[in-house]
Amino acid sequence: MKLYALSLGAGLLVGVVYSLLQVRSPAPPLVALVGLLGILVGEQAIPVGKQLLRGTAFGAACQQTQATEHVLGQLPGRQAAETKPGDPQA
Repeated sequence: MKLYALSLGAGLLVGVVYSLLQVRSPAPPLVALVGLLGILVGEQAIPVGKQLLRGTAFGAACQQTQATEHVLGQLPGRQAAETKPGDPQA
C-alpha cells in the first residue's frame, strides 16, 4: 500500500510541475520522453553521488552502481562482448 501512496504522491508532484510549466497532460511526446529520461537519471543520482562522496571517479561510480546499464539498457553488441567463450549462450 505504501508503494501506491508514494506513486500517487509522485504523480501529484509531476502534475503540479506540469501545471507550473503550463504543459498539458498527456504531455507532448518529446516533453514526456525528456521527463522519462529525467526520472531514469534522477533515480541514479543518489547511488552515484554516494560513490562520488567516497572519492570514486565518476566513470567508476557509474560502473559500480550499474547506472549506465540502468539508464541506457543493454546496448547493441554488449552481450556478445560480455559472453565468455565457454558459455552456453555463445
